[in-house]
This record gives sequence, structure tokens and C-alpha cells, in this order.
Amino acid sequence: MNKLPFEGIKLDIITLRSAETSDKFGGNSNERTVEQMIKSGIIVLNKVSGPTSHQVSDYLKRIFGLKKAGHSGTLDPNVTGVLPVALGKATRIVQVLLPAGKEYVCIMHLHEEISKEKVQAIFDKFTGKIKQLPPVKSAVKRRLRERNVYYIELMEIQGQDVLFRIGCQAGTYIRKICHDMEQDLGIGAHMAQLIRTKVGPFDDKEKWTLQQVRDAYWYYKEEGNEKYIRKVIKPVESAVQQIPKVWVFDSAVDSLCHGSDLKMPGISRINSGIEHESNVAVMSLKDELIAIGTAMMSSGEMQNYAKGIAVKTHKIFMEEGTYPKVSLQ
Repeated sequence: MNKLPFEGIKLDIITLRSAETSDKFGGNSNERTVEQMIKSGIIVLNKVSGPTSHQVSDYLKRIFGLKKAGHSGTLDPNVTGVLPVALGKATRIVQVLLPAGKEYVCIMHLHEEISKEKVQAIFDKFTGKIKQLPPVKSAVKRRLRERNVYYIELMEIQGQDVLFRIGCQAGTYIRKICHDMEQDLGIGAHMAQLIRTKVGPFDDKEKWTLQQVRDAYWYYKEEGNEKYIRKVIKPVESAVQQIPKVWVFDSAVDSLCHGSDLKMPGISRINSGIEHESNVAVMSLKDELIAIGTAMMSSGEMQNYAKGIAVKTHKIFMEEGTYPKVSLQ
């Protein structure tokens, strides 16, 4: 089965120093109140054709009465599918999701019929590292860029319509890929329909329409029924499934919430696979997201060094005072 780069990679957990966490502070993400989830959660929307991604995010803000909501990767108005939207204080997490791999299902309409073998050959040619010039109407500077296409799976051919699944690096334009394939094939072709099926760890098996979100919120506010809203809103921790993590002692949490970098003495456990200058999620021992940072050491170095800055934090998610300055274990 074709997978995005992070899928199927198992990161081991390595214990550097054993520790217990106090039940007096913090709590598992499943224990948060609905109001806490609304102020710092993620909804995986099923965007319909018509509105822009910004309009969809703005509508979510109005449903919940929030000042902020941010989506992770723009979809053109006529493109549908998976659009994760972060609520309230969780909006900064979209910076982790933006560079994550994406998957789409596309219908490319050919202007004349060609053999399945020719279609497969052109798909093989466009798999791997490709050069792509963004379309005239795009959100980025129009210059030739290298993009990585992880896989293209031919699903079906009906006459002049080719249905395929494509997994690619963020910032890859599928409409432009169809255009470039047309040039190579020497026949006319265009993108007829596009659906996004994955964004990083989120896929189309867990997406919700705006109407479903509004109904779930109505049941919560009007009838006190939390069942549906708890299904719709995911904890912010769900957005860091694809990046390696470090877990810290209770006593290290509060200083991190105040913006301190993470030093080696504060670490209890780490994931394998941490590379120098890669994104890392800093977690409590209850698996709460404290911060996102840049690894200043690899996993191997963290195992060998007792001192030094392990992670330089740059986005803090946990509220100050959630844990005491000195843990009362």
C-alpha cells in the first residue's frame, strides 16, 4: 500500500530516566471539558465545493464564537475534501501540519483515449523528485521548484477519464501535474475533479461537514449532550502524531510554559529517530502537548549527553501554571 513518508514508521520510546507523574496536575487529553476542547482543539472538515478555505474557517469561528481559527493548507474553492482547522489557541499547530505530506484523488480528463500502459508510464515518470512551476494563480512566488511525489496509483480508466491517487509533498499543485503530463503525452488533458483525502495524520475517514459540526454544537449547548461534539473536536495532540516526541518530568513543565528551552536534565523519555534541527513535540508524562520545538540534538546524542539544550522551543501550547514550578510527586 502506498504511504506518506511518516506512515508505517515506528518510533521506539527510549527511557533515559524513569519517572512518575502526579495526578494533582494536568490531565489526559480525554479528560478535558468541551469548552477547553473548543478553545484549543482541531476539527477535520469535509470541505465542499464553492467556499474558500478561509471562508470555511471563518464560519467555524462564528459557530463557536471564537476569535481565531486557522486551516492547514489552502484548497481551491472547487476542490473538496480534508481540511483540518485548528481552533483558538491551537491555531499555531497548523505550522506543523502545513509541511506535512498530502494525498489526493484526482480525475484527469484526456482529450483522446490512450492505452493503460502509456498512462502508467507517465505516472512512473512523475513519481519521485520533479520540477514544478506553480500556476499563475497561486499563493507562492512563481519560480521553478523541486517537489517530491511519493506515489501515483492508477485506480481506474474509463474512456478518456483517468482516476488516480497521488501522495505528495506539501506545495505540490495537482492541476499543474496534470498539465505537465499533458505536455509529455502530447495530447490535451486537464484536471476534471480533485478531492484531498489526507493531510499529515488526518484522513477522510474522520472528516465532518459544517452542518454536522453545527448540529453537534447545538446538541451540546441546547440539550447538554456532549456525545457528538466530543467526536467532532479532536485534541491538539492529534496533530503531532507524525513527528517525534520527548517527554519531560513534571518539574520541568512550568518553565517550558514560560518559554524556556528544554535542557537534558528535564527529559524522562525520547523517541528514536530524532534528527538535528527537526521538529519535535515536547510532551508531559500524561501525553499532553506542552510545546513544539527544534531538536538541537539527535536521539543518539540525547542518550549520551547529560547536559545541554536538547530542544529549542518556539511554540507553547500549555497554559502557565498547569504544573507547579517544583513537582509535588
